Amino acid sequence: MLAETTLSLIQILEKTISPDRNELEAAEKYLDHAAVTNFTTFIKMLSDVLAQGGNSQVARMAAGLQLKNHLTSKDPVLKQQYHQRWLVLPEDIRLYIKKNILTAIGTENSTPSSAAQCVAYVAVAELPVGQWNDLIPMLVENVVNAQSTELKKEATLEAIGYICQEIDAEVLTEQSNPILTAIIHGMRTTEPSNHVRLAATQALLNSLEFTKANFEKEVERNFIMEVVCEATQSSDMRISVAALQCLVKILSLYYQFMEPYMGQALFPITLEAMKSDIDEIALQGIEFWSNVSDEEIDLAIEEAEAAEAGRPPVRTSRFYARGALQYLAPILMQKLTKQDDSDDELEWNPSKAASVCLMLLSNCCEDEIVPHVLPFINSNIKSDNWRYRDAALMAFGSILGGLEATTLKPLVENAMPTLIQAMYDSSVAVRDTAAWTFGRICEIVPEAAINDTYLKPLLESLVNGLKAEPRVAANVCWAFTGLAEAAYEAADSGDDKQPQT
Repeated sequence: MLAETTLSLIQILEKTISPDRNELEAAEKYLDHAAVTNFTTFIKMLSDVLAQGGNSQVARMAAGLQLKNHLTSKDPVLKQQYHQRWLVLPEDIRLYIKKNILTAIGTENSTPSSAAQCVAYVAVAELPVGQWNDLIPMLVENVVNAQSTELKKEATLEAIGYICQEIDAEVLTEQSNPILTAIIHGMRTTEPSNHVRLAATQALLNSLEFTKANFEKEVERNFIMEVVCEATQSSDMRISVAALQCLVKILSLYYQFMEPYMGQALFPITLEAMKSDIDEIALQGIEFWSNVSDEEIDLAIEEAEAAEAGRPPVRTSRFYARGALQYLAPILMQKLTKQDDSDDELEWNPSKAASVCLMLLSNCCEDEIVPHVLPFINSNIKSDNWRYRDAALMAFGSILGGLEATTLKPLVENAMPTLIQAMYDSSVAVRDTAAWTFGRICEIVPEAAINDTYLKPLLESLVNGLKAEPRVAANVCWAFTGLAEAAYEAADSGDDKQPQT
């Protein structure tokens, strides 16, 4: 009878990908009803379907997905309820299911592994309450055992990655050594499978927050950094990108330990990444230096607060951004010229990332950025190529936020005639960036915009911009908001030279 029921379940699971809408809805209705009617038997049978290698790939994947969806949810309240529901199941049932899903690890031909997800979400429920304590050693053994197949190592590292991503860091802190052992083992250049190396690199990315103790030990830190830096050079783009993501996160989490690696490894690796024609790689290189700038802006604030309180700062800046500025700026401005032809604001690309990085570098390095950017702006603001005109405007607007008032005001005033002219450019992208630049000016240095010389032609260009394409008009509205506030404040302060609004 049980075998017949299991066979029926397999047939239903296979219909969850049916192109026939009626079949699909009937299958979903059956599964929902089974879960409500006898939850324990249902998930036990799902684990059986997943564990049996003879079942179809579709049935096994669907069984894994159903099981996973009854263990976790994106809704935090539901997720907690699912955890409780799992934990109150009889121990023999939980042991049976755990044995099945562990057995299934490495037996699927599809990726990502459904079994890996099921193992991870059971672990996320059980590990925080002190249960399934032999899981991590078993997973580690799967990875380091020379007899393990490629599929088994890959699926196990996926499971480790999911666990690290989903669970509170403190739960795994005591097991960081064995977890790192497995991950680094999978990342080594001697590992023949790129699938395994990728799964290991992604698992490392998810594990970095609870490996503080390892980063505090020089020998362990050196080894981790060596393996990650080697992985950035992989010929497999996915591994290279994942390793660069690791460097970005390591920099943010462990800035204070990065000095020995910056000059000889991190600087050349990330600089080359920034130059890459592959967007995914270039984005990570740019993100690295955005994070460096962000971190050093925070450190400058901490240092100022410490000085005010008459105490030494807890951490100090190594001024990496200032040291790298002369090398970073030319690459970033070159990336600004690689705009996407579409005006999709949601699509992140190296050109947009370069603009953000320039903003952060400006806030971090202040006036020091000007001589590295101004020649590019002056050379390209009147270029015949719209991409270079647009890039020059974008560079100008991006650096305004970090400059001292004595540098900023004359810089903007000198540029006003050219910026106003750009509002009438033949390229919609250039007009859009010009309007955005005025929005920045009105927010950061409004007094340069409301002076008698430029206010009238500026207003005319902005009013004209309101009739332009929506992307231009939206930035014009932002500029008007800043302009109105600046005019009001100037009038309110009793300034004799009140703007004629």
